[in-house]
Amino acid sequence: MCSFKIFTITFAFSVFSTQAKAAIRNILPAGLQESISKVRTSVAYAISAIAHWDWPEAWPELFQYLMQMLAEGSPYAVHGAMRVLSEFSREVTDTQMPHVAPLVLPQMYRIFVEANVYSVRTRGRAVEIFNTCCFLIHSIDDLNKGTAKELLFPFLPKFAEAFVQALGVPDCETSDSGLKMEVIKAITTLVKTFPGQMTKFMGDTLPAIWKCLTECADIYVKTAINNIEEADNAVDSDGEVLGFENLVFSIFDFIHALTETNKNRAIVKKYCADLLYYVVLYMQITEEQVNLWTADPNQFVEDEDDDTFSYSVRISAQDLLLTIASEFPQVSAPALVTILNKHLDEARGSNNKHWWKIHESCMLAVGSVKSLIIDKVSKGKVVFDTQSFLSNVVLADLKNGVSPFLCGRALWTASRFSQAMTPELVHQFLEASVTGLLETQPPSVRISAVRAVFGFCEQLKVSESTSILLPFLESILNGLVQLATQYGQDILALVLETIGVVLTIDENFTASVEPKVGPLAIALFLKYSDDPLITSLTQDILRELTSTSGSRNQIQARLLPTIISILKSTPDKVPMGLQSAALDILCTTVRCNPVPLPAAFLNDAFPFVVHCVMNSDDNAVMQSGGECLRAYISVSYDQLVNWTDGSGNGGLKYAVQVISKLLDPANPEYAASFIGRLVAILISKAGSALGDDVEMMLRMVLSKMQQSETMSVMQSLIMVYAHLMHSQINAVLEFLYNVPGPTGKPALEFVLVEWVSRHTVFYGAYDSKVSITALSKLLQHSIATSDNRLEGIAVKGDQIFNQNEGIRTRSKAANAPEQWTMVPVAVKIYKLLINDLSIAMETTTSKQASAGDLEDDGWDDEDEDIDGEEDTDNDQGIQMPEFALASDYPGYDFAGLDDDDEDDPDALQDPLFELDIQAYLTHFLQELSRHPYHAEFQRHLNPMEKEVLKCIGIAG
Repeated sequence: MCSFKIFTITFAFSVFSTQAKAAIRNILPAGLQESISKVRTSVAYAISAIAHWDWPEAWPELFQYLMQMLAEGSPYAVHGAMRVLSEFSREVTDTQMPHVAPLVLPQMYRIFVEANVYSVRTRGRAVEIFNTCCFLIHSIDDLNKGTAKELLFPFLPKFAEAFVQALGVPDCETSDSGLKMEVIKAITTLVKTFPGQMTKFMGDTLPAIWKCLTECADIYVKTAINNIEEADNAVDSDGEVLGFENLVFSIFDFIHALTETNKNRAIVKKYCADLLYYVVLYMQITEEQVNLWTADPNQFVEDEDDDTFSYSVRISAQDLLLTIASEFPQVSAPALVTILNKHLDEARGSNNKHWWKIHESCMLAVGSVKSLIIDKVSKGKVVFDTQSFLSNVVLADLKNGVSPFLCGRALWTASRFSQAMTPELVHQFLEASVTGLLETQPPSVRISAVRAVFGFCEQLKVSESTSILLPFLESILNGLVQLATQYGQDILALVLETIGVVLTIDENFTASVEPKVGPLAIALFLKYSDDPLITSLTQDILRELTSTSGSRNQIQARLLPTIISILKSTPDKVPMGLQSAALDILCTTVRCNPVPLPAAFLNDAFPFVVHCVMNSDDNAVMQSGGECLRAYISVSYDQLVNWTDGSGNGGLKYAVQVISKLLDPANPEYAASFIGRLVAILISKAGSALGDDVEMMLRMVLSKMQQSETMSVMQSLIMVYAHLMHSQINAVLEFLYNVPGPTGKPALEFVLVEWVSRHTVFYGAYDSKVSITALSKLLQHSIATSDNRLEGIAVKGDQIFNQNEGIRTRSKAANAPEQWTMVPVAVKIYKLLINDLSIAMETTTSKQASAGDLEDDGWDDEDEDIDGEEDTDNDQGIQMPEFALASDYPGYDFAGLDDDDEDDPDALQDPLFELDIQAYLTHFLQELSRHPYHAEFQRHLNPMEKEVLKCIGIAG
């Protein structure tokens, strides 16, 4: 927003003559002394925007004027000048910072320490400006080493000392939570950006922040959690309330920063137990939340969901708990058990009527990291009497009835530990969960009971102990169905998700409840077709009913007429989104059926799938229609190809028509978002039966590629050729070589340039594997045959960086575009495969660390040039000296190779899906290294790539 304002103001300013500009620059600063705050703020925005372009060359006197206002001006002038500096500091360029820092930083220090001269808000803004400058100087220092040493480090001792003193001042006229928040935010920035420099100040800084943490906890418990005192919230210079919670957030951010830097991780590890004690305190439910959640159960669901977008001290504390547990599993597990017992003992010994809140918080804490606790207990590394905790704390609190939120948390916690319970204890908690679902219970208990049921079903399935659930299933389902009709969409989504899990427990039970669940699912699908989450959850329920042999015929008899009625309607006669949702559900139903499909799916439903897609211009309908067609082809191709309509038109003809519609240049590119797998599976299934239609589809894919800009669409289109490289490499190369591309050259060059330039940002485990193996086959083919069709295709290799360029601004980018080396396409493929191996190696290391195999051991402090802060980059992430970080490569996307995210049925059936990419690439590259042509490849490798090859025994 700020950048937009700057652009708008400077664009308007640029149309004036030189004399007019000078007059405006001369007049504007006087507005900073106006008594009206909004006027000062507007003038400050204007000055900042103009100064971004005109200072220091065309407006050299500006900062002298601002400094004079800060030193001698009225409170209005000081506020106006600080506003200018605050806005301007966010947009300072690398060429301006050497002029700004020597002028601004001393003034900000002076304002901050002169507590009796300047208001607490002005002093807070001074710290904010210092913080902004620190961050920008660090960014500049990344490219221009020594910038921080010259511009920032001389000021650090004074600021660090002043920060510590400010944190020790009790709240009064010269200090409040808002000022301390800004101080801690500045310290956090310094710890993240210059950890080596900050080491010398941590001895004084840590006790000061720890004191803030503990004092804040006492205040927070009294004012927010128990509401026995009024909170004294600070107010900023614009009248906005700076909630006390913001100070707590800043402290938590500081602790996160400690865990992220090698030099400070040991601090968190050392004081893990003390820290977790206070984290659990902050996780307690506040009185405001009790009132809000009691009045609005949907908000309770939203705030307590694992993927919530809400933010509170409770959520922030829980996030910090999970971070500490993940980063320091060896010490955090026993520490949590220790502080758990401490909190419970203290709660028992107090006469506090709010004792239940710490009990609830303790259960939330231990339930959130239950996998860690169970793992360490099973390995004998932690002593924790799980049975005693569940019986004497969780079950006892469940029966106490002091608060519905405590009862609900007890149910949830029990479901988390069901695998560790005796059958008798599981039985008691299941009975309590069934009771919790009853209409007579408070909404929070019913909601928590839903979550508990979900947890019990999931956990007992893992331990293959679902038989204990059987006597309760009918009562559970009755309670869930009742809930589904009584509350809003947040609660409904939770209930539907749980119904879906309950239906997976026992096939006989699932078949018996179809008359109750089937109509409900169809009714909710029709009512909430515009809600993607509800639609997806009803789809899951229908999938379970269709997958169960005892209920399949009944649910399809209800469902197919409804879907056909929707698909045969004209788009203007049905609600927006209903047809695409109907196609999605039909797609799911087709895939859940055994072969052969019931005749109604071909005779009645399929013609209207084609009709709906061919007569729609809705992207969602075309996408869903394409996926539905793919389901038909994948599940029962033979039936489809042998089926004909009343006019003698076959299923294969209709399939080609739908594909042509999706690839039609007249349709938006998003219609082809999923076309890749559809075309690939049709060609693989139909083969020669397609005749000339194969070339027609490939030409349309090529045409669509030239038209498309969206990455996901381009990936889908490229995947068509990638799949063909596996089975018909010569045929696809010949086709692309003989078809002209957009520049008149063979389309082969266009496709390969687009492919290799985008390969590193392909999303999804399966597509990545398809692309990797296809490129490796292409490289193998190129070397083995010396294919002259690939000769002369040059692509971008490595980016060329100018070390003396400094920060790359927009103007620099316009005047000097990025430069790249140019390499043969075979070399580029080789480099990409090395990058993929690096990603695979890093993924393996990460998974081992997550499993605890590498916990804590890889985080030793490293030597560092503290004076020059030369090694700050080494403090930004996990150090893996064995090979280059995959994140060093352009376009690296760690999430792109997560097999757990892949749920496409066709992908799951492809042997490629199970391929171990690290083993595959290691073997491929080792074999390639023995080929004489390998020396030509090595000539183009950069140091990181050579380092990766060393890890698999290939000398650079």
